[in-house]
Amino acid sequence: VQLQASGGGLVQPGGSLRLSCAASGSSFRFKTMGWFRQTPGKQRELVATITSDSSTNYADSVKGRFTISRDNAKNTVYLQMNSLKPEDTAVYYCNAVAPPHSQYNWGQGTQVTVSS
Repeated sequence: VQLQASGGGLVQPGGSLRLSCAASGSSFRFKTMGWFRQTPGKQRELVATITSDSSTNYADSVKGRFTISRDNAKNTVYLQMNSLKPEDTAVYYCNAVAPPHSQYNWGQGTQVTVSS
């Protein structure tokens, strides 16, 4: 298995979750990693990225609420999600976004449901 995402669940609006995604292989540390999300009938959306030297970028929809981080020793990328909203409900995935052709096979993702 190349990517294993975990940490999703059901949370009330305003709550928090921390997602983790473990990758296999020795080249993780050189890759820019991203968290994506997808809802039924919609295209997968990139919500956050982190470069090999931990520079981060966020979609406007999550800026100020989500924080992406990584631990290269554990080949793991994290997504701390605070102040969750119902519109954050989706299946969340991680994958490499750079360099070109560095993408892993997509894993199963982890479901996040924000509902009262």
